[in-house]
Amino acid sequence: MSGSDRCAYVTLVSNADYIPGALALARSLAAVAAQAPLVVLARPAAGDLSTLEQAGCSIERVEQLPLSADFRKHHQREALHRRSPFSKGEKPAFHDPLDNFCKLQLWRLEQFEKVVFLDADTLVVKNIDRLFEYPEFSAAPNLYETLADMHRLNSGVFVARPSQETLERMLQVLDQPGAYWRRTDQTFLEHFFPDWHGLPYTYNVLQYVYFNLPQLWHWPGIRVVHYQYEKPWQDNHPKAAQLQPLIELWHRVAAGEGIPEQLPAAASDS
Repeated sequence: MSGSDRCAYVTLVSNADYIPGALALARSLAAVAAQAPLVVLARPAAGDLSTLEQAGCSIERVEQLPLSADFRKHHQREALHRRSPFSKGEKPAFHDPLDNFCKLQLWRLEQFEKVVFLDADTLVVKNIDRLFEYPEFSAAPNLYETLADMHRLNSGVFVARPSQETLERMLQVLDQPGAYWRRTDQTFLEHFFPDWHGLPYTYNVLQYVYFNLPQLWHWPGIRVVHYQYEKPWQDNHPKAAQLQPLIELWHRVAAGEGIPEQLPAAASDS
């Protein structure tokens, strides 16, 4: 990776419930010898982030974007889930869709030439520093149920080039009268970057691939595991039986035990 001092990984911690995820992410990056730091965009509701600082993260405090009352009305949790319900999985109670837009603030980080955003519910299981060589805007497909998902991006992992000017243009497009982004930042980014560059799905493998598309769950090639919907640190996990190997993987990495040499195989490979 060239110019590593001008590159960074970035994640978002919108409230204290996401701290365990961000800490596991930080430990996974350390385990794969990542050459760039992890910057945490943190809202005030995140509270005490000393554990993340001790893990080597730098903290950038952020507020929600200056969004209109009408925008907030249409994108608050109850309204969004009523209009565009999640029918495939369950978002935890601590998930606030409005907070998703906070990740756009990474475009403020002009001290970095290139950043790779990683949701706080991801684990890096192989080194991904080569992503800094990809252009803006690069993202993997939203692949979790069928191959028809390949045409949509997933915003859990993406490559961006910070620019205040880009952020200002985003805000002009984001909050127009009547604006409604069905899957919040994900739908918006797909609209704002219509010619997005497709990353291999192995850089953002959604956990449902494990049981929906086991033929694509090939551990030797997987680099990032994304725990979309249910989180592995949740109590009373509704899909614990289907995802137990991946939950155990997350807890191992979160405990600082590193990435196992033999990662769990999907059902069709066992």
